Amino acid sequence: LSSGILKWLLTLGDAVLQLRVVLKIIKHYQEEGQGSEVVQGVLLGLVVDDRLEITNCFPFPQHTEDDADFDEVQYQMEMMRSLRHVNIDHLHVGWYQSTYYGSFVSRALLDSQFSYQHAIEESVVLIYDPLKTAQGSLCLKAYRLTPKLMEICKEKDFSPEGLKKANIGYEHMFEEVPIVIKNSHLMNVLMWELEEKSTMADKHELLSLSSSNHLEKSLQLLMDRVDEMSQEIVKYNSYCRNLSKQQQQKHQYLQRRQQENAQRQSRGEPPLPEEDISKMFKPPPPPPRMDTLLIAGQINNYCQNVKEFTSQNLGKLFMAQALQHPSS
Repeated sequence: LSSGILKWLLTLGDAVLQLRVVLKIIKHYQEEGQGSEVVQGVLLGLVVDDRLEITNCFPFPQHTEDDADFDEVQYQMEMMRSLRHVNIDHLHVGWYQSTYYGSFVSRALLDSQFSYQHAIEESVVLIYDPLKTAQGSLCLKAYRLTPKLMEICKEKDFSPEGLKKANIGYEHMFEEVPIVIKNSHLMNVLMWELEEKSTMADKHELLSLSSSNHLEKSLQLLMDRVDEMSQEIVKYNSYCRNLSKQQQQKHQYLQRRQQENAQRQSRGEPPLPEEDISKMFKPPPPPPRMDTLLIAGQINNYCQNVKEFTSQNLGKLFMAQALQHPSS
């Protein structure tokens, strides 16, 4: 860990997330995560009053296509059984995952968190951003699915009508859970000693005026998501046009049938037999809207990242300009 992260951790008070869990997550990514590679693991702990205390964790092993017979559920059960034998907290309370430039809002995360939260109500997912952490600012956030989204996922009704009825938007999908990190006094003393013995020179990265590629990469990912949103909008507009066209055809058919029945009645003939209009004019299937909500949520996440980065970077540039040209 860099000096900046170490000082940040030492200033925290009482909490529900132990420091060793944070260090294990960071170590897991450093050992197995490469670039955009995502690492995942299981969170263990217990529920105390209205708090969720996360006291331990273990990683999911990285397996390839050759490990087709690998059973993740069996692996988790064996690990928790082994921890219970050595008297370590073994209750399942969630999972963690690394992210690449904040791109964690996806259908895979939604399905996984729904499975955890449906089985264990207190479950959370910890999202660790190694890129921001490498810049000296620990980025670790906890999320849960909102009650509205849990109901939608239980009913599996992702149609436009279902989401409209539930009155759910991308801002109502995830709720962030506050994280506070705690540590034992003995560990704090040890870390202070390591801090004093460290020979690493302090790096004044905050005074650097150069812009990293973080903003450029975030903007590229943002544009990709905007393109995906545009494609989803095209699909929805096409569905609306097809539905409107079918409604017109159905209306014209009913008008022609009504006119023909009126002519047959004037000639004293019996009316045409009744027909099931719903079978003749089956409405086109509506496109699922959950993917659109996830894309909108990811776009909002990218916008927040860009906003945070630009506000800090522009502030340094304006400060440097004021120092260089005091009269202006």
